[in-house]
Amino acid sequence: MFFSQHNACPDCGISISELQPRLFSFNNPYGACPECTGLGLKQEFDLDLILPDRSLSFDEGALIPYNPDSAWNRSRFEALAKKYGFSLATPFDKLTKKQLDIIFHGTGDEALDFVYRNRERTGQFNYHQPWPGVMADMRRRYNETYSESQKEFYEKFMSTLECELCHGKRLKKEALAVTVGGVSIFDLSSLSVGDTIDFFDKLSLTETEQEIARQILKEIIARLNFMKNVGLDYLSLERKAATLSGGEAQRIRLATQIGSSLIGVLYILDEPSIGLHQRDNQRLIDTLLYLRDLGNTLIVVEHDEQTLRTADYIVDLGPGAGVHGGYVVAKGTPEEVMKVKKSLTGQYLAGTLTMEIPSERRSGNGHQLVIEGATEHNLKDIAASFPLGVFSCVTGVSGSGKSTLLSDVLYPAASNAIMRTHYSVGACKKISGLEHLDKVINIDQSPIGRTPRSNPATYVGVFTAIRDLFANLPESRVRGYKPGRFSFNVRGGRCENCQGDGTITIEMNFLPDVYITCDVCHGRRFNRETLEVRYKGKSIADVLSMTIEEAAEFFAPIPSIARKLETLLSVGLGYIQLGQSALTLSGGEAQRVKLANELSRRSTGKTLYILDEPTTGLHFADVKQLMTVIHRLVDQGNTVIMIEHNLDVIMQADHVVDLGPEGGIRGGTVVATGTPEHIATVKKSWTGKYLREMMERAP
Repeated sequence: MFFSQHNACPDCGISISELQPRLFSFNNPYGACPECTGLGLKQEFDLDLILPDRSLSFDEGALIPYNPDSAWNRSRFEALAKKYGFSLATPFDKLTKKQLDIIFHGTGDEALDFVYRNRERTGQFNYHQPWPGVMADMRRRYNETYSESQKEFYEKFMSTLECELCHGKRLKKEALAVTVGGVSIFDLSSLSVGDTIDFFDKLSLTETEQEIARQILKEIIARLNFMKNVGLDYLSLERKAATLSGGEAQRIRLATQIGSSLIGVLYILDEPSIGLHQRDNQRLIDTLLYLRDLGNTLIVVEHDEQTLRTADYIVDLGPGAGVHGGYVVAKGTPEEVMKVKKSLTGQYLAGTLTMEIPSERRSGNGHQLVIEGATEHNLKDIAASFPLGVFSCVTGVSGSGKSTLLSDVLYPAASNAIMRTHYSVGACKKISGLEHLDKVINIDQSPIGRTPRSNPATYVGVFTAIRDLFANLPESRVRGYKPGRFSFNVRGGRCENCQGDGTITIEMNFLPDVYITCDVCHGRRFNRETLEVRYKGKSIADVLSMTIEEAAEFFAPIPSIARKLETLLSVGLGYIQLGQSALTLSGGEAQRVKLANELSRRSTGKTLYILDEPTTGLHFADVKQLMTVIHRLVDQGNTVIMIEHNLDVIMQADHVVDLGPEGGIRGGTVVATGTPEHIATVKKSWTGKYLREMMERAP
């Protein structure tokens, strides 16, 4: 038997470098997979996106990036077809395997003769070169272009695929060969926090190994328990930070603070209960109480009823939002706040103001949307049905598979079938009932724009009508001003010093950019001549500075403007400014702007709306206002399916699908379906438990 001090085998030539912490980090070149540099994924062109419908031919536009009317494309494909014995009018599903392989992967070293004649037939060019194949041709075009718009076009046909060398494990094979308890570091990090705690509890070590690992294991288990205590036991350790919700990211930071066990610290938290089920919320509250009992002070911005009832002291601001708020309406213990009549928060806590539970549940239009055999992520081959023409809620503890079911499976499949998009669809066997819908809208919490120029007025289209109004004023006609004069995006009417931004950006290199108010227009975005045109004494800059509530009253006599502003008011956004930058809107506000935009359109009565927790960041009163809008959509014959934890909203639903029973790998099954009253009778449903308690408290 031979032993090597260099961790090398003399027979097969394999050597392993010294085991160091950096070997097990995908952020370090020492341990990262050399192929994907530790990402585990690679952006590659996806054949299914390039050729989404194989029943079509080249002439019918089957290859989306290759326009069949382009002289260059047609000359090359005609030469291919002639040499390899097929027609451009033949559907791709009728071509042989060899012909498909040549089209997509090229002719190798074999050259192809083709003649290119330009569209005007004024020039002819002869070529003798191999055909690289569609996939290689697309890669070359993507790598060689300097145009951002062209790159964006090609990226539509790319998918994020698993690295072929490490198979998504992100590390070198040498690092993956090292195991503890028979498990590699990747396999361990793929487990949920709860399962990882179980693994270390059951880990069998020799007496010597225990002595070496005692302090390390103590630290690992303590940190994992911190995450478990803030309701994150369903997360896997390798979960990407970008996929975490705001509430999850905040609770991870909270877990690190628990581990520090500091005393005399002031903690400020902004709605840590976002995205939490009531069961998980109680764990969070227990954690906050633990920090308080250590001797710290916690100030929490919160709308959640459980948290408010647990608080030692409440400061209630109001009485309304925006210009109607800014005052301390009530302060004191929850019991003291409940006695203040002017406090909306106090009245909801006292039960004086409530959301009325519908006396009857809608039965729908007789059709159903049925998902069968969904297995994406943690879904366990489930079937779920949603009646059409009703308001449905998908509920369950955090990590139970709600977003997977709706955002990864249902929405992409429905959009591809109805809107002719090409989204990647999560694993499922079949979705039926889509033929009864003519439109699907996913109203998520992504921003309504990527630049400071985007604002609610431009998103819902009301700014176009306002610009038309200003262009038709007598002063504008005399000066020859057109609607474009009143746009801050084009030359003419905008301030050229800041190019219509209202601010000047100063780049600070290694520090965040600094924005200062433009010293020419003083933040008004338009030049002096444009601002001289006024409607009812207000310039275009004055109008953009109005709150939506003020603008609705100001433009009440003009139906084309008033109608769209009323939709923004109806979703509780009366306090934001018309010209407020989209980048300053919260996720919930952006979602409600999108909802208002849909409300302003003519309804067909066959639209499917999918919403992911639209009540995030909303007060009880705003939730009530939002539900009025949702019921209006459903009463028009549309279908609304919503992911929600808010019990008041769930009680408004006609149909509930409850997933669980737990999060992560212990979730992904349908626990109960039916009306909220039925869900409340199901004992193994966590949602049912809290619905039952709510019904018992109801007067």
